[in-house]
Amino acid sequence: MIRTNKFAFLFIGLVAILTLSSAVQAQRGYSKAEVDRLIKNAENRSDEFVGTFDRSLDRSRLNNSEREDQLNRRAQDLEKAFDDLRSRFDRTESYLDTRDEARKCLNIATDINVAMRNNRLGTRTENAWVILRNEMNTLARVYNLPLVGSRAY
Repeated sequence: MIRTNKFAFLFIGLVAILTLSSAVQAQRGYSKAEVDRLIKNAENRSDEFVGTFDRSLDRSRLNNSEREDQLNRRAQDLEKAFDDLRSRFDRTESYLDTRDEARKCLNIATDINVAMRNNRLGTRTENAWVILRNEMNTLARVYNLPLVGSRAY
């Protein structure tokens, strides 16, 4: 138990450091190649998160409920929104042309963020969410959009 708490504390510290470095980077402009890398990272993390999230919901008090189905659909919506962002991004000259697609990802992520706050879904799922949310918040800064969980969504 103590070892798990130490791991969680170290993990959260690492995420905080990454978030601060992302905030510093947000002060400058980004190249399309840099944004491409950020989108790929977030897209890959979302793919991983969907499976972990589904398995955790299956083991939760929400199993076999309409709410579980709604949350799984929302997670799949996030995965699809990232696919749409990737597809549109690949067809544009400027990453800023995909701001609306990025906003859609962040909007869906805000819905999932509420579920993650309100339910205990296990350390693995919670850690996967922290990493994915950090990736999405970096994208939010790049696109000058509100962060995941903002009331703007």
